[in-house]
Amino acid sequence: MSMTRIMVINPNSNPSVTNGIDEALNRFRSSTEMVIDCCTLDEGPFGIENDADIEAVMPLLVSRILAVSDDYDAFVIACYSDPGLPECRAVTKKPVLGIHESAVTLAASYGCKFGVLALGYESIQRHINYVGRLGFREFHAGERPLNISVDQAANDPDTLTRIIETGLELIDEDGAEMLILGCAGMAKHRRDAQEALGVPVIDPVQAAVKMASQIQ
Repeated sequence: MSMTRIMVINPNSNPSVTNGIDEALNRFRSSTEMVIDCCTLDEGPFGIENDADIEAVMPLLVSRILAVSDDYDAFVIACYSDPGLPECRAVTKKPVLGIHESAVTLAASYGCKFGVLALGYESIQRHINYVGRLGFREFHAGERPLNISVDQAANDPDTLTRIIETGLELIDEDGAEMLILGCAGMAKHRRDAQEALGVPVIDPVQAAVKMASQIQ
């Protein structure tokens, strides 16, 4: 039986984000028989932080999946906005997973109230609307911004402190029982944040890869 091959696509052009994702997925490589390749969309924006960025990467994602569809068993779009998810699903029979959809589905499966650590305030209403469309609003405790960029999420040494401080607000003030990191760039902070906050912390890329492995 051949090994499951999953491509994880970072839709922005920041290689440090891809490197952080790749490192966070090593736990799956060591515990399962999966090949997980992470790639960067060099033509994409440096960070996907607004509606214009989301629109810009849609055709790039479709093109990348079409180019390598025969080589992989599943694809993960590693951006919390789930850009181009319906469009990508329309061009391949292989599973295509968005990390936002995967993370909230996983959190809701535990029957817990989840809080989301967003990059900025401007993305929160878009996320809330999406959670409603997915049917998980009853599990959504709240969402609070870190007020950082995608690059800061991956590279700023103060990001973990922001995650912990804002995570405590979600837990103590909003009643969150579980937290979701609202950007793929935060992947490397999951373990430290979980230890500091004392509640489960979901890295959405890990959630999507876990789901991809289960539907093969």
